[in-house]
Amino acid sequence: MKSSSFETRTVFCPARKLAPVLAIFLGVLAAPAQDKVIIRGSNTIGEELAPQLIAKYQKAHANVTFDLEFKGTAYGIGSLMGGFCDIAGASKPVTKEQLEIAQIRGVQFHDYILGSYAVAVVVNAANPVSDLTPKQVHGLFTGKIENWKSVGGPDAPVHLCIRDPVSGTYIGFKELAMDSQDYGTNVQLFTNYTGIAEAVAGDPDGIGYTGIGPPPLAGTKPVSIGGVAPGVASVNEHKYPYARTLYFYTDADKESPPARDFIDFVLSPRGQAVLIQMGDVPKP
Repeated sequence: MKSSSFETRTVFCPARKLAPVLAIFLGVLAAPAQDKVIIRGSNTIGEELAPQLIAKYQKAHANVTFDLEFKGTAYGIGSLMGGFCDIAGASKPVTKEQLEIAQIRGVQFHDYILGSYAVAVVVNAANPVSDLTPKQVHGLFTGKIENWKSVGGPDAPVHLCIRDPVSGTYIGFKELAMDSQDYGTNVQLFTNYTGIAEAVAGDPDGIGYTGIGPPPLAGTKPVSIGGVAPGVASVNEHKYPYARTLYFYTDADKESPPARDFIDFVLSPRGQAVLIQMGDVPKP
């Protein structure tokens, strides 16, 4: 009886060797695309507001990344005209000179009003002072007025509570209320508005500033400036002096879909709620 036999052959299969490569390739195709939005501009927007808006936006748009740099409004507008960013954050409108340069460069500005940055001056609730002139505010925060008696208050030294020098508000309030002069020397520094409000609430002779959005902390009260109380209406009617309109500028002909989607979010009720939470005033 003849025993049967068989021959085993190895068959070359190109697909088997290519499988790992294909898996990597298909994995890359399956990975979500990363969109980037580049923003340059105002410290007032960039210090706290922009990071909070981005954090809220990314909860539903994890595939969008942001490249941020804030060195002032002029820096943002210049970057936009040079084609180096998608959005310029600004705390003041573009100037006539910037408009002329943009026209030469073929840039068509599209401006979006986000809301307003506004600062309320606050004192201790027991302080009889309830209204100050801009000149008095200037004198108090520059240290030229050192006693409350000079502005109708008690015979007591003025204690200043202000933001730390690295904050945009430290500079912003100097520009809005102090003609960019230096603060007085009798100051306490705080990293946020809450710290300022708590310090003023605990000090009968304290004075500081906070955002306008949230209700005043117990133990403090906002003062009117020249008879105008800080509030959403007085800011939007351009009556309250310590406020600035906040803008996003784009090049109308080169708006990227991710940039426009982010701007739409900022202008939506969810985005505007972030402004209110940060102590800013939502758009009219």
